[in-house]
Amino acid sequence: MPTERYFLLEHAERLVTMDGDRRILRDAWIAAKDGLILATGEGAAPDPITEIPRERFERHDATGCVVLPGLINTHHHLYQTRTRCRAVDSGLFAWLQELYPVWSRLSDDDFYRGAAVGFRELMRSGCTLTSDHHYLFPDGAADHLIDITIEAAQAAGIRFHPTRGSMSRSVKDGGLPPDAVVQDPDTILADSERVISRWHDPAPGAMVRIALAPCSPFSVGPELMRESAALARRHAVRLHTHLGETRDEDEYCLQVYGSRPVDFLESVGWLAPDVWLAHGIWFEDDEIVRLGRAGVGIAHCPTSNMRLGSGICRVRDLRSAGCPVGLAVDGSASNDSSNLLAELRQTLLLHRVVGGPAAMTVGEVLEMATLGGAGCLGRDDVGALEPGRACDLAIFALEAVGYDGAADPVAALLLCQPEPARAVVVGGKWVDTFAD
Repeated sequence: MPTERYFLLEHAERLVTMDGDRRILRDAWIAAKDGLILATGEGAAPDPITEIPRERFERHDATGCVVLPGLINTHHHLYQTRTRCRAVDSGLFAWLQELYPVWSRLSDDDFYRGAAVGFRELMRSGCTLTSDHHYLFPDGAADHLIDITIEAAQAAGIRFHPTRGSMSRSVKDGGLPPDAVVQDPDTILADSERVISRWHDPAPGAMVRIALAPCSPFSVGPELMRESAALARRHAVRLHTHLGETRDEDEYCLQVYGSRPVDFLESVGWLAPDVWLAHGIWFEDDEIVRLGRAGVGIAHCPTSNMRLGSGICRVRDLRSAGCPVGLAVDGSASNDSSNLLAELRQTLLLHRVVGGPAAMTVGEVLEMATLGGAGCLGRDDVGALEPGRACDLAIFALEAVGYDGAADPVAALLLCQPEPARAVVVGGKWVDTFAD
């Protein structure tokens, strides 16, 4: 019989639960068994804790720290950490056309290191669960690149939701990518089924789940979108793609498909609650209503959108319509960072520029970074600190110089320049973010 694992974090200055009451506990503790939360409370932790003697718990001191639910990153391209700061003055289409040939020459070692570096950056910023949209498969690399990133995630100790992406429409077919990085649909679907069968874990508290993610309307055709959706639904996994990122995409869809991107999405059976989209900037009012009614999730990527000059996502309108909205760093080549805490700050400030100080609150941003991200990924076992959910924690020390003098320690994490997390906890396991 495996040994039961007990974890106890004590004396947190603030514990932000994000549970049904959105409580913030003071001088708080949180206890877990086998990676799932048993209880939380204020003051000294009782002995026993839910009938378990205190001496059986692995104990950690969080004096002077703010503790959040582990932050959730809903969109990334981890391999791009190998190609930062390129095409620095380009928009999306020109940026992609410059980078596709560079990416086509990446080696297996590049893909592993790109993932490992991205995971380390994410965890240092308080992230405990990340998605990855891996759509690039250079010639000869079809059958192991998702496996490489999963192995890197296991080594890092991060909870992972990779998506088996795909591109099938190259330049010769009227798409954007070159031939060297696209695959035929049969290869894509066969490997998608293999990855799901090998890696997807539907159980509560799973460390790895899989989704399918045809890249975009300008790199795949309608039939692959439909077949990917059918395959995903046979296996009860989620679907992901880029949509509504630029005006160029609008024009492409109108020219090639005779419809706007949301109409294209509906025509291939993707206007559904098992779908989340990256970016979601250029939606019209009626399209936002339709997306909300369908329960489609949105991964908001403010830094990437600003870096490429793509536009500003209508986050408040999408949330009001019923869309789960999470936050995301996007690929490092269009963000040049995998700092998710910095993305929270960017979200807060960007939307206040547009709509004033009431346009976005600290609480709303924290909700998007936790419960909103969980909603996008279809998980009810993460995103809040309450009994039965995974014990995933982001721990920030208020003694960090960037927070000195802050009157509101929770707001300081978003309003002050982001400092690295002291540690993260994933499934009740302590990860020192400063360790080599």
